Amino acid sequence: MRFAVNAFDWGTPMLRTLLSAVLVPLAVLQVSGQEPTPAAAVPVFKAQSDLVVLHVNVFDGKSDAVAELPQSAFTVVEEGRPQPITFFSAGDVPVAAGLVIDNSSSMISRRPLVLAGSKAFIASSHPEDELFTVVFNEHVRLGLQPSIAFTRSPVQIEGSLIRFPAGGQTALYDAVIEGLDHLDQADLQKRVLIVLSDGEDNASRRSEADMLHRAGRSDALVYTISTVDYAHQTGRPSVLKRLAARTGGVAYFPRSEAEIVKAFTEVAANIRRGYSIGYVPATPNEDGEYRRVKVMVRVPGRNLSVRARDGYTAGGDADSQ
Repeated sequence: MRFAVNAFDWGTPMLRTLLSAVLVPLAVLQVSGQEPTPAAAVPVFKAQSDLVVLHVNVFDGKSDAVAELPQSAFTVVEEGRPQPITFFSAGDVPVAAGLVIDNSSSMISRRPLVLAGSKAFIASSHPEDELFTVVFNEHVRLGLQPSIAFTRSPVQIEGSLIRFPAGGQTALYDAVIEGLDHLDQADLQKRVLIVLSDGEDNASRRSEADMLHRAGRSDALVYTISTVDYAHQTGRPSVLKRLAARTGGVAYFPRSEAEIVKAFTEVAANIRRGYSIGYVPATPNEDGEYRRVKVMVRVPGRNLSVRARDGYTAGGDADSQ
């Protein structure tokens, strides 16, 4: 992804940290005994960097996220070439998070479940997280009022989930794309989408391939929580697996309502324990090709696994990053 920054627009906190290490601050030097000269017009400095940012989760076992690892434990390889890490952040930072909730006929009886899971997620979130909802059947709607893009209010989020009556068909692919597009408006650098669905789609204008392509061009982590009815063999769990894997997220397949609520809580906890790693590719990607990326972690005596996106596309418009 590419950032363009000038002296008056320092961008995100993550970018400010990086730029402070590479731009020399200006100082006005006053020689003793001399009157200062009139101030000249402040020059505008511009810097541009093909900074690639990866959001990474490290797991010990199946789902226990590992926190507080040092930068030295990580290695980033792009197209087989090790890359020097120029930015590293760990710990609990605010995130922009969207809940993409199936509101079709199959979910009519599960409204209490949706609310319980969402409340569990909100309760485990950072108080400065910026949240929104996408509620979909054959129509894809933002759950908050039009004047509110993001909110920190649990009451507003809960109200947005019951704003529209359940029923109708399912436009999952369109809903995920809408959620990723909306995340592009967030001020916070770390961005997450949580999708509650059974993976079925019978009403989208876009295809599964369109959804996966859009997810691959976003820097958001996508977590999926399945509502598949195992007793009647409904749903498409493979779609949910592919969507999460494309972004470095995790797909959850709970088999009871209690496990669904637990999955929401676990997602919130894993977000808190994640890492953000940035690097500038040795060879800039100007042609828009997909670059394969692998993140590795090594801690002596521990068998850890890494979840991160497997690549990125650069050289396009800002809204495609």
